[in-house]
Amino acid sequence: MSILTLTMNPCIDKSSSIENVVAERKLRCEEPVYEPGGGGVNVSRAIHKLGGTSTLIYLSGGQMGRMLDMLLDQEGMVCQRMPIEGMTRENLMVYEKATGQQYRFGMPGPMVVEQEWKQCLGSIAAVNPAPEYMVASGSLPPGTPDDFYGQVARLAKDRHIRLILDTTGAPLRIAVEEGLYMIKPNFRELEALSNTKIDQESCQVTLAEQIVHKGQSEALVVSLGAAGALLVSKDGCKRLRVPTVPIKSKVGAGDSMVGGMVLALERGEPLLNAVRFGMAAGAAAVMTPGTELCRREDTERLYAEMISEES
Repeated sequence: MSILTLTMNPCIDKSSSIENVVAERKLRCEEPVYEPGGGGVNVSRAIHKLGGTSTLIYLSGGQMGRMLDMLLDQEGMVCQRMPIEGMTRENLMVYEKATGQQYRFGMPGPMVVEQEWKQCLGSIAAVNPAPEYMVASGSLPPGTPDDFYGQVARLAKDRHIRLILDTTGAPLRIAVEEGLYMIKPNFRELEALSNTKIDQESCQVTLAEQIVHKGQSEALVVSLGAAGALLVSKDGCKRLRVPTVPIKSKVGAGDSMVGGMVLALERGEPLLNAVRFGMAAGAAAVMTPGTELCRREDTERLYAEMISEES
C-alpha cells in the first residue's frame, strides 16, 4: 500500500435537477443520486477510477455514515472506517436545466470530540508498512483543532511519508510550518499563505518560491482556473495550460486532479508529468455531469494530448 488518504469531514453528495429554481415555492426535483463525497474520499475514488489503489481513512457516524460505508463498499474501496457519535453530513447539489447553473449547498459536518479525531492519528501511526504518499484533503469538522493537519504533518515526517495537503484557512497555514511535500493552493489561498496581495503574474512565482525556499512545502501546484496551473519546486517553475473541454460540472475536479497527481507520482512519474496527469484528470472530471469524477479513458486521452503538445 503506497497511497493513504485521510478524510476528516466526509459526506454524502446528494444531487438532483429541476427546470427552474424559484424562491418561496415548493420545487419538485428529479430522482436524486447519492455518491460518497469529501476531499480524501474523492481523491481515493479518483485513484480507483484511474486504475490505481489506495487506502482511505475516514470518519463515519449515524445513518448517513452507514450509507457512506455502503456506497464505498459498493465501489470496491479499501477503507479504514473511524466511528464517531455524530452523523456524517449530507451535501446537496441542484442543477437548474433552464440556465445550466448548478447550486451547491455544503453542510459543516458533525461535532467531533478529541477521542474521535485522535483515533485517526493513531491509525496513521499504525499503518505498516508506512505508505510512500499520503493525501489529507478537505475541511475539518467542528471540534477538530486547527492544528490537526499540523499534527498529521509531524507524524508523516516522522514516518518518512510524503504528505500532500489540500485544504484552506488556518489549518493550511499552521500545517505548512511543519513542512509538507506538496500543497495545491488557489490564487486566494496563496495570497493568504504569504499575507501578500498578488497584483501581477510574476508575484505568484515569487511568493510560491518563498514557500519552497522556507521549507514549508517541497512543491506547490497553484490552481489558476481557466489559466491552468503553476508548478513551483526546487527545480524551478512551469506554467501549464489546462486542456479545453466541454464543461458539464466542476464538482470533483480538484479532487480528481490531486488523485491523478499522486497516482502518477506513485507510479514513478517525474513531478512535471505527474502534474500534467493530474490536470488531465481534473479536466476529465469537468466533462462529467453532477458529482461524477474523472473517467480513465478521458484522462489518458487528454494527458496524451498534453504530452504531444509539449514535444
